[in-house]
Amino acid sequence: MTLTALPYLLALALMIIGLYVVVAKKNIIKIILGVAILDYAVNLFLLLLGYRDGGTAPIASPQQAASSDTLATFAAGSVDPVPQALVLTSIVIGLGCLALMVSLAIRLHEKFGTFDMTRIRELKG
Repeated sequence: MTLTALPYLLALALMIIGLYVVVAKKNIIKIILGVAILDYAVNLFLLLLGYRDGGTAPIASPQQAASSDTLATFAAGSVDPVPQALVLTSIVIGLGCLALMVSLAIRLHEKFGTFDMTRIRELKG
């Protein structure tokens, strides 16, 4: 295994941990934390996909934009900005979803007095 595959494996491990917590745990707070871990792991994976070793910021000067051959070499050495934009959007959406999940968990605790999903299903009220 090479050292370049290590960040991808760590992102995959975070995804597996988050998915396990969401599927296996019964406490709503733990499920919310699992969703947050899964969200952060996907964001990390998207950033890793756009990473280029030795890459530069994708901002071209007017001199580079005027010449097509230097613009082509600049684009070949630049980092892809699309995954970065997707991650910024995903962070905002994930924060909104996390706030909604927390507010729903608070309302469930007010109504049923517990965060345990098995007890909430048994109450049916």
